[in-house]
Amino acid sequence: MKHIPRKRFGQHFLSDGGIIEAIVSAIAPQPGQPMVEIGPGLAALTQPLVERLGRLTVIELDRDLALRLRLHGQLDVIESDVLKVDFTQLAHTLQTPKIRVVGNLPYNISTPILFHLLAHVSVIEDQHFMLQKEVIDRMVASPATSDYGRLSVMLQWRYAMENVLFVPPESFDPPPRVDSAVVRMVPHGAPAVLSVPLLEELVQVAFSQRRKLLRHTLGRWLEARQFAGHFDTQRRAEEVPVAEYVALAQACS
Repeated sequence: MKHIPRKRFGQHFLSDGGIIEAIVSAIAPQPGQPMVEIGPGLAALTQPLVERLGRLTVIELDRDLALRLRLHGQLDVIESDVLKVDFTQLAHTLQTPKIRVVGNLPYNISTPILFHLLAHVSVIEDQHFMLQKEVIDRMVASPATSDYGRLSVMLQWRYAMENVLFVPPESFDPPPRVDSAVVRMVPHGAPAVLSVPLLEELVQVAFSQRRKLLRHTLGRWLEARQFAGHFDTQRRAEEVPVAEYVALAQACS
């Protein structure tokens, strides 16, 4: 029976064989590797992945799709909202120190998923995600560009990231109204030790009025915390490199 894509789940199913091959090639799955796929849908990526891996864990929210996936003998199906999945516990269940995570993420909740995974980054080997291209542009953006913002800082302090593949709308059924891309995210081996909630708050304040100089936003925040160190607030938020935000968060903790 044909599955009707559900708008509330943001379902757009990958259907271009050439693109699927290119994504699997970028992921480079090896036999026996513990891998988790978010939102397998109609198994367009799932099948070539599991053929190379031997076994694959998938997370699917749609009850009908989960039922189909359970008929596949090489899949372990978790029927759940991905935001409720404890990936640290999942790695423990799979009896592995690190898992690889892949997926065609629903565009309507892609950013919450990225931040959810950030909390479990210590058990993640790498991540390959298909996302809205404009989101990936923000993720990998350099300072002093219009795409550089909160998402850039919060992810770049913890991951090395690259945009590995452009995916046009016609690669999907139904086609989305936006361009897509695939991003590779590899956690840094020795990340700076800091308070993540503090960095989040600091970055949110900095970019709250990105057209103004930081003395109007972050400067006042630092004053309220009685910060005694030096930080140049005569700049706009987008002019400050990730390393400086990280160093400031460390100095404030």
